[in-house]
Amino acid sequence: MERVRGERALITGMLVDAVGTGMYVPFSLVFFQRVTGLSLTVIGAALTAAGLLGMAALPLTGAAIDRFGAHRCRQVVYLVRALGFLAFPLGTTPAAFAAIALVTSAGERAFPATQQALIGEISQGAQRDRLLALGRSVANAGLGAGGLLAALVITLAGDSGFLIAAWINAASFLAAALLAARVRPGKTDRAAVRTKTRYSDVLKDRPFAGLTAANFLIALGYAALSMLLPAYAVEQLDLSDSIAGPLFAVNTALCAFAGLPVGRLARRARRRTRVAAVGGLIFTGAFAGFALIDGLPRHVLVVALFGLLVVYTVGELVHNPSAGALSVGAAPEDARGRYLATYQLSWGLSSAVAPSLFTALLAVDGRLPWLALAMTSTAGSALLVWLEPRLPADAVYTTPPAPVAESGASQTQPQPAADAHR
Repeated sequence: MERVRGERALITGMLVDAVGTGMYVPFSLVFFQRVTGLSLTVIGAALTAAGLLGMAALPLTGAAIDRFGAHRCRQVVYLVRALGFLAFPLGTTPAAFAAIALVTSAGERAFPATQQALIGEISQGAQRDRLLALGRSVANAGLGAGGLLAALVITLAGDSGFLIAAWINAASFLAAALLAARVRPGKTDRAAVRTKTRYSDVLKDRPFAGLTAANFLIALGYAALSMLLPAYAVEQLDLSDSIAGPLFAVNTALCAFAGLPVGRLARRARRRTRVAAVGGLIFTGAFAGFALIDGLPRHVLVVALFGLLVVYTVGELVHNPSAGALSVGAAPEDARGRYLATYQLSWGLSSAVAPSLFTALLAVDGRLPWLALAMTSTAGSALLVWLEPRLPADAVYTTPPAPVAESGASQTQPQPAADAHR
C-alpha cells in the first residue's frame, strides 16, 4: 500500500511527541510534586478538576477544525501543550498550578480530535486504518522509550531530573510541531466548505450518536489497565504492588510491536464495524477471565493474569484502529471537526466515569467491575453491528463494495445508508 503524502514526517512527529509524554506519564503525580513543590492532595484535586474542565475545549476545537483545517489546529495544540509544560515550574501556588494544568489538559483533550481529522484529510479507505494502527504502535513505542529515558535522567540528576523531563517534554511538542509543518494536506477552500452544521445537528444524527455511545461502552474497558487491574491484583488477588510495572510493560510492548501485524489481519475483514465489534468481544472474554481467576493457586494465578492481559491487548489492537477510522469516515467532510470532537467526548466521559465506577463496584465484590465491563463491551459490540446498515458505506468498508451486474446490465446495489445522514 502506498504511503500518503507527508506520512514520514507525521509518524516521526508522533514518535517524538510520545517520547516526551512518556517521560512524565509513569511518574505524573511525583513529577508535578517535584516540579511545583505542592502537596499530592492539592495536585490530585487540581488535575481532576482540570481534566473535567478541559473537556470544554472539545467543542471549540471541533469548530476551529471546521473553520481553519485540522493541520493548523493541530499545530496550535502542540504549541499550547509545549507552553504548558514550560510553565509548570511557575505553578508553585494552587491557583497557578490549576490554571497551568487547565491549559495543558485542554490541549491534551483537543489533540486526538485534531489528529484524527488530519488523518481524515490526508488519507482514504484502508490507508486510514493503516495510519491509525501505525500511529498507535509508534505512540506506545515512544511512551515506553520515554519512560526509560525519564528513569535514566532522574537517576543521574536526582530531583532536578523532573524539571529536565518537563523541559524535554515541552521541547518534544515543539519538535513534533516542526516535523508536522512538513505535512501538506490537500488544498481546501475553507470558505467554500465552511459548514453551517451545529452541535445540535451532530447530536440529531442518530447513527453517529449511536457510534459515539458504542465507543463509550467499549472505551470503559481501556481504563481498566491503569485504574482497575493494579488495584484488583493487589487488593483482591493479594499480589505484590510491583506487579503493575510488568503488566504495563507487556501491554506497551505488545501494542508497539504487534499493532501493525494485527492491523493488517484486521483490514482483511473489510467491514470496520465488525472488526471493531470483534475487538470489543475479545475485551469481553478477557474481562470474564479476570473475574474468574480469583482462587487459583498462586503460580497459576500469575500466569493466568498475564495470559488474560495478552488477550486484553489483542482486543485493544483489533478494536482501536477500526473504531477510529469508522468515526472519521462517518463524519461529513465539511463538519468533520465538530463530529470528531463529539466522538472524543466518549473517551473523555469514560475516563471520568471509570474511577468512581470501578472503586464503587470493587468495594462490593472484586469481580463486579469485570462483569460490568464484560456487559458494557458486549453491548457496545452489538450496537456497532446494529449500526452497520445505518452508517455511510465508505465509513463501514475499507474498500466500498463493487457494483453488481444483474440481467446483463451493470447495476449498483444499494449500499448501507450511503451518506443518508449527512
